[in-house]
Amino acid sequence: MPELLHEEILDVEVAFRGFGFQESDDSAVPVPFGDGYEWGVFLQEHERRFDLFSGGHTHTASVDVRVWASEPPATESEWEERGEVDFESTTGDVAVWTMTLGRSDHLIRLGRPGWWRVRVGCTGRAEVARVTQTEGVAYGVEKYVIDFWPKA
Repeated sequence: MPELLHEEILDVEVAFRGFGFQESDDSAVPVPFGDGYEWGVFLQEHERRFDLFSGGHTHTASVDVRVWASEPPATESEWEERGEVDFESTTGDVAVWTMTLGRSDHLIRLGRPGWWRVRVGCTGRAEVARVTQTEGVAYGVEKYVIDFWPKA
């Protein structure tokens, strides 16, 4: 059974339907968040960063980040979207980026630099699209689970 090393739940301010995770050392990221962002692509891999495309334009998403010692079992949840990418960290720390706020002060601590595999699952996409179009800003309607584990 894989060992869960760290877990935290974040509130991420989504704007223009996007947010991302990027190596904390900005100088090690050739194309920083925002540049090269692809509209409509749920999970887009870039060098030392990955971007997420949300179901809603402006809202607060709930993001459960988990760091594992090895590959975790795939969850049985009914994801509306799911994907996997490779991610390289030169410091072992990952920063969250949003379109309007830029870099968050909060860091996700992976525990070591190197190559990681990342699995992202998302629910609430259709509902957050409906809420943001008809009622305005939504809070916690769209939920993400992001698993990091060392790449073999």
